[in-house]
Amino acid sequence: MKQLLISYAIICVLVIAVLSLLSYGNGAGYVYVFFHGWQLQTNIWVICGLLGLLSFLGQILWLLCKKYLTRKKRIQTEVFSFSALHPYEKLAILWLLEADQEKKGMVRGIFDQSGLLKDVVHASFLWKQQQFDVALNLLKEAPPNAFELAELQRIELYLANQQGLEALTHLEFLNQHELSPWLMDIQQGYQHKLTTLWGRFAIVFPWLYLTSTRFGHLNETDKMQWLTQVLATFDQATFEDLENLKQRYLLMRDDYIFLSIYENKVLWLKILARLPEMAVEHEQLVELLLQERFNSEVFYMWFEQQILCSCPDYIKIEKTIELWESKYSEVPIFTFAKWHIYQATDQKEKADQLLILYPNHILMSYLRVKDKIKNDEGLIQELNVIFESDTNFLKLNLS
Repeated sequence: MKQLLISYAIICVLVIAVLSLLSYGNGAGYVYVFFHGWQLQTNIWVICGLLGLLSFLGQILWLLCKKYLTRKKRIQTEVFSFSALHPYEKLAILWLLEADQEKKGMVRGIFDQSGLLKDVVHASFLWKQQQFDVALNLLKEAPPNAFELAELQRIELYLANQQGLEALTHLEFLNQHELSPWLMDIQQGYQHKLTTLWGRFAIVFPWLYLTSTRFGHLNETDKMQWLTQVLATFDQATFEDLENLKQRYLLMRDDYIFLSIYENKVLWLKILARLPEMAVEHEQLVELLLQERFNSEVFYMWFEQQILCSCPDYIKIEKTIELWESKYSEVPIFTFAKWHIYQATDQKEKADQLLILYPNHILMSYLRVKDKIKNDEGLIQELNVIFESDTNFLKLNLS
């Protein structure tokens, strides 16, 4: 269709030029047509315009009929050979079947004729074969028009080869790079791919991700995996890593508190619990999470922070628990926490009264056994080991 429009535009320009030259000094001329009682009296310009319009409409009608007939023919034609299919049909079948073994040769054969995509496609297959250096060298030969596609493939190679700094450099560059006009129609797909690569980078290099200038863009699933990796490798973090982590939280605190899913907020709470200097932020996040919904693990992390500090304010802790008790009634862990407060403040009678509550709850059963063997530290340690071996229960650091 585009070629047809261009052809008619060129012909129109040429006809106008010739008619203008011939009409110069002689007027537009006179044309008289008489056919079957029909009469038409006009000039050469109108006749040429009508003929051109009729020709154009005829061409359009022919193309539409041809397209329709071709489609009907392909629907009705029986397929006897895979090689007889159209290249796009072959690609679609390979994609539907996930036929990776056959896809390599077929795709390379198709794109060998493409000056734009040949090197990028070949590099993709080399990446899957773990020939990283060969693929990187091949990408250097990719044409400028395929720059973004080559960069995305290059990042894939760096991530697969554990080259974090190189991957970060190219990710940062693409974030600042203006997308080529010819990719604007698929801008959403391009941004999705770039965000996916950021997620993979953050998961593979959780601490290096903290040095990036771009953040807050990971989807919630990738963010969860990144936070999990941060917790898993927390003991290997350097002082600089921890400083970057604290700064990242302070910069993005509003997003983490108001926009993240609940599970990711809990992961941040676990991270803050390992940073004593972030005690205020830890308590703020606990209060927010417990206002949103009750979570025994969140409450216990808060209680542990309060009770294990150098000078616990038992009166304040007890009042805070009572406030939460008024909102969430019949929660055994509140009784569990108050028992420790009464024990620490020598309120033995109140502590003993709590032990008769919730006879079938594991936390209170633990306290009843612990109270019976309170003079035997060895048995208490064994009790804690048994209790903590079930992942459904809490890790108890309270004495």
